[in-house]
Amino acid sequence: MGDVLAQAVELLRAQVESPWLWAIVFLVAGLDALLPFMPSETTVVMVAVLLGPDLPRLAALVAVAAAGALGGDCLSHGIGRWGGPRLTARLLRGERGRRRYAWACGAVERHATLLVVAARFLPGGRVAAGLSTGGLRFPLRRFVLLDAAGAGLWAVTSTAIGRIGGAGFAEDPVKGVLLAFALALAVVAVPAGVRRARAARPSSVR
Repeated sequence: MGDVLAQAVELLRAQVESPWLWAIVFLVAGLDALLPFMPSETTVVMVAVLLGPDLPRLAALVAVAAAGALGGDCLSHGIGRWGGPRLTARLLRGERGRRRYAWACGAVERHATLLVVAARFLPGGRVAAGLSTGGLRFPLRRFVLLDAAGAGLWAVTSTAIGRIGGAGFAEDPVKGVLLAFALALAVVAVPAGVRRARAARPSSVR
């Protein structure tokens, strides 16, 4: 694990001065909306660690990551809206994917605003939120506005986590990335725990 992380850090370090760095961030942030295994948060966090205290480039990282995330979410929403249930079902193969989609459909009907903004902080939430809001014909303009707010919040949070994690490890970015991962895990664990607690509450009432 440590060797893989070190290799990933070195790979991104080699691109820090290259325009390709921004292309990588944009593409990974966008593709994560359809391919949950894409390391979008990991990439943004690692790049923020490597950029250090360079505020203009950290601001650029936020902008590029948010734009990529918004573009990917809009594509996911479009697939849900125009691709129909069959294509959506193919993209959500497996019991876990179907459960996420069913949960997201119910959430759209109850509290769509919170779903679109906050789903990206849950594992697999972006995929389910984009496809479900599209499949249920959630108003496109409202989706874009809400998703832009969510993408911006996600990009700022991920960049800030990377900056905080790497603040004391300028000479050893791997340690900075590990600390940032711990912070990111805490950020993700809190909303996930709240969702599970709410889901379990009705079953405990006799």
